[in-house]
Amino acid sequence: MSLIEKIKESAKSINKRIVLPEGEELRTLQAADIITEQGLAQLILLGNPETIKSEAARLGLKNIDKVTIVNPLDHPKKQAYADILYDLRKAKGMTPEKALQTVENPLYMATLMLKAGDADGEVAGALNSTGDVLRPAFQVIKTKPGVSVVSGSFVMIVPEYNNGEDGVFVFADCGVTPNPDAKQLAQIAISSAETARTVAQIEPKVALLSFSSKGSAKHEMVDKVIEATEIAKQMAPDLLIDGELQGDAAIVEAVAASKAPNSPLKGQANVLVFPDLNTGNIAYKLVQRLAKARAFGPLLQGVAAPINDLSRGCSIDDIVNTVAITANQAAEA
Repeated sequence: MSLIEKIKESAKSINKRIVLPEGEELRTLQAADIITEQGLAQLILLGNPETIKSEAARLGLKNIDKVTIVNPLDHPKKQAYADILYDLRKAKGMTPEKALQTVENPLYMATLMLKAGDADGEVAGALNSTGDVLRPAFQVIKTKPGVSVVSGSFVMIVPEYNNGEDGVFVFADCGVTPNPDAKQLAQIAISSAETARTVAQIEPKVALLSFSSKGSAKHEMVDKVIEATEIAKQMAPDLLIDGELQGDAAIVEAVAASKAPNSPLKGQANVLVFPDLNTGNIAYKLVQRLAKARAFGPLLQGVAAPINDLSRGCSIDDIVNTVAITANQAAEA
């Protein structure tokens, strides 16, 4: 059974409530039909019910009538959500009137449903930019206790490759924080280990990457990775983690034996933490294209509730898979 099949089977067994704020978007509608047919989650679509039902009928979808459809303009709990938003944002200039207007935005209503306990996870981004998806998440949901930075990881599945965890890796940060400091980089490492357990279903072996292996080069950029490694070890003393390591020393046993013989990872890392967004984003795209790897993500890490951001170029399958992943994250939240 493939990893995504395992994730889907797990999603079926936990049956979480996932809200899709882009409920009128055509790929989202088609994905909702598949998700409902396969029993991957209890879906909540936000949008105009008439539009959703009309488009579903035009597309020949048969399961949308089993989905909860919510119109943000006249939701019965609209005022209650507005009150929550006002309380959260009044110090930033939010007024009761503006809060009532803001909750009509499906992205805000979705996060407020999570905050109120009316949904377990959210998937968005087929229509909206990452910034638009993240803004209400930051304002309403905020970060997990003890975490100050949100990051984006990818679960990478590299075909016909035995390193990592039989070709399964977690890459981070590939989508959110451009230049994390040492403390933030340590938090990204810890969050990525959690993603490895809850989504990739592997026991994390975390490498903080650099252009240096164990002092082979001296530079302030290397110093940041060394400091981040020490902070991460203090934060999670039971986690198998090491740095600073070059990419080959992290994932190739023979190279590790030469470049980092005392590393506890021994060239078997399956979670790769990049020193900045440039390297993380470039690396995942190169591996995806050159190695023909499957890339699941970006999966948001560090947020206090499961919220995942799609690419605006996502496929129907991408949405289905991300909902299943989000359901699994919700089970661990």
